[in-house]
Amino acid sequence: MMQKIILLSAGGAVGTLLRYGLSGLAHRVVGETFPWGTLLVNVLGCFVIGVLWAASERTTFPPALRLFLFTGTLGAFTTFSTYGLETFNLLRDGEVFLGAANLLLNNVAGLIAVIGGFVLARVLLGPGGRA
Repeated sequence: MMQKIILLSAGGAVGTLLRYGLSGLAHRVVGETFPWGTLLVNVLGCFVIGVLWAASERTTFPPALRLFLFTGTLGAFTTFSTYGLETFNLLRDGEVFLGAANLLLNNVAGLIAVIGGFVLARVLLGPGGRA
């Protein structure tokens, strides 16, 4: 169990630092009028998880490496990559309804949750921002 915690922590640190660095670089290069950094990280994370998943289907990835790369590094880099992979796998397996449902529910429910959390915080904290 301790080895898993160390692998997850190390991978998480790598993913977090990569996300911070790439996101910041995108903001410096193209500006902050659009969330380019988040878009870059999400799309790149999806690409990398696709490459690694295909590689893991053709060769043996030791469980420790899978944990470090998929859950630790990419999990901290962007959970969007996991969402993309899960949706892809559903579609690839012929589960078109479930793939479409996953796509729709994650996006719509996620946005509704952000709005709900924002509204709840405003209600609890009041218009001045303090409880």
